[in-house]
Amino acid sequence: MTAMPRFFIDTLLQSIPPGVPLTLPEDVARHIQVLRLAPDDALTLFDGSGGEYHARLDTLGKRSASVTLGEHDPREAETPYAITLAQGIAGGDKMDWILEKAVELGVRRMVPLSTTRSVVRLNGERAQRRTEHWRGIARAACEQCGRNRVPEVDAPTDFDAWVDAPRTGDTLRIMLSPRAEGGLERLPEQAPQHDVELLIGPEGGLSPEEETAALAAGYRPLSLGRRVLRTETAGLAVLAALATRWSGW
Repeated sequence: MTAMPRFFIDTLLQSIPPGVPLTLPEDVARHIQVLRLAPDDALTLFDGSGGEYHARLDTLGKRSASVTLGEHDPREAETPYAITLAQGIAGGDKMDWILEKAVELGVRRMVPLSTTRSVVRLNGERAQRRTEHWRGIARAACEQCGRNRVPEVDAPTDFDAWVDAPRTGDTLRIMLSPRAEGGLERLPEQAPQHDVELLIGPEGGLSPEEETAALAAGYRPLSLGRRVLRTETAGLAVLAALATRWSGW
């Protein structure tokens, strides 16, 4: 059975009266063209505010499309815990891949960190463009994996500013480090009721000074065993392990 096509719409869908045609954004119309959908085909729309809407394609032109909304389905695919991935910015297209897979694995927020050993340096207009690109990847990943709430993607943030930023309430802070002595067994067996932060270094890892600063800020060091994983593998491995431990699948 083929999954129903899903599209993110940056419009509050509950404000659309029943039976009123909704004109879709041009990029969504192009995507519908690529998928070779036709009038009367069913699809799903979501706006990130929760749940999703069944819809039916009414018209389709070269650059335009319209639908009629059906009923709202409150279905969600979120984890029972809220986790932020603070990821040292990786080079090439690694960050795109990390973000896409982290969204699939349930991360609620992604914070790209500029660290001492980061190969890529982003600032100004370049940082803004890359942030918008990453946010588009997050939306597309939600369309693919069935999530109806799009994770936040922060602009590139300096490591010290992130670690030193005040937190409200309790937060479980985890730092992956090859020098840590304990693994997942040191973490709670049940999903915490408060926020979780996972800190991952870039290709060269966090510097000793950064690890020291993170420890002083309350991060718990965590090891994944005798093998050293690449930055594009490490965070995703932890996210998957936590989903298994804390029933996040």
